[in-house]
Amino acid sequence: MRRPRFLPDNFTLTLLAVVLIATLLPCRGQVAVAFDWITNLAIALLFFLHGAKLSRQAVIAGATHWRLHLLVFACTFGLFPLLGLLLKPLLAPLVTPELYLGVLYLCALPATVQSAIAFTSLARGNIAAAICSAAASSLLGIFLTPLLVALLLGVQGEGGSTLDAIGKITLQLLVPFIAGQLARRWLAGWVERNKHWLRYVDQGSILLVVYTAFSAAVVQGLWQQVPTAALLGLVVVCCVLLGIVLCLTRLFGRLLGFDVADRITIVFCGSKKSLATGVPMAQVLFAGGAIGMLILPLMLFHQIQLMVCAVLAERYGRRPE
Repeated sequence: MRRPRFLPDNFTLTLLAVVLIATLLPCRGQVAVAFDWITNLAIALLFFLHGAKLSRQAVIAGATHWRLHLLVFACTFGLFPLLGLLLKPLLAPLVTPELYLGVLYLCALPATVQSAIAFTSLARGNIAAAICSAAASSLLGIFLTPLLVALLLGVQGEGGSTLDAIGKITLQLLVPFIAGQLARRWLAGWVERNKHWLRYVDQGSILLVVYTAFSAAVVQGLWQQVPTAALLGLVVVCCVLLGIVLCLTRLFGRLLGFDVADRITIVFCGSKKSLATGVPMAQVLFAGGAIGMLILPLMLFHQIQLMVCAVLAERYGRRPE
C-alpha cells in the first residue's frame, strides 16, 4: 500500500517515537551513563566511516572551502546573537525574563558537531566541508562564546577548561576520522559497496543523541520548571528563531552562488546550537548560580532543531542523483 501523503516518513515517525519513549521512560543513573557511552561509540564509528568514505582530495577541498566556512561562522556567532537582540521586544513577552536570558545564551553558543554532520550526510551535502566547519565552530566557540555571553548577558566566566574541551573534541571526532582516513586503502571498496545500509549509522547516531538529550531534559524537569504558558511561548520563540535562521542560511547560500551540496552544508551547520557544549559551558560561565532555567531554552531548541532538520535532511536526501 502506498503511504498517505500527509503521513511523515519512517525516520520522522521513529524520531517521534524516541521522544515519546524518552518522555515516558527516560534513562537515569547508570543506564544514562551507559547510553552516553553507546552514543559516544556510535559517533566515533560515524566519524571513522566518514574518514574511510571520503577521499583525501575531498577532505582537502572541504578544509580549504573558506567562503563556506566564513558564512557558517558568521551565521553561528553573528546572525544568531543579532537576531536574539533584535527579536527581544517581540519574543520576550512570550516567556519569563529568566527564560529569555537562556535564549540569548543559546544564541552565543557554537554549532553542534555530530548532528550537523549526520544530517549533512543524510541529505547528501558536502560532508568534508561539514566536518571541518562544525569542528572548527566548536573550537572557536570555546573562546568566542564567553565573549558573546559577556556582551549579551553581562556575565563574566570564572575560568574554563579549554584544553579539556579541545581534547574531548579531538578524541571523539578527529581521531576516529583520521583513523578512517588511514584505513581507507583497505576499507574504501567495502564502504562503497555497502553505502546503502551504512546510512543507518547516521540515522542511529541521531536517534541516540535525541534519546539521551531528551532523557536528560526530562530528568532535569523539562515539564515542571516553567508554567505551561511560558513553556508554550518558549516553543514559539525557538521555532521562530530556528525558522528565520534556516530561511536566511538557505537564502545566503543561494545568493552567494554555492552549489546544492554546499548550500545543504551551510543550512545544517549554520543553524545548529550545541547542547553538548552549552551545558558544561553554562556550569563554568554561571558558576554558583542556578542554571536549570538558563539551559531550558537550549534543551528545547536542541530537540526542535533535531526534529525539523531530520525532516529537511530526508527531503534533501530524496532528490535525484
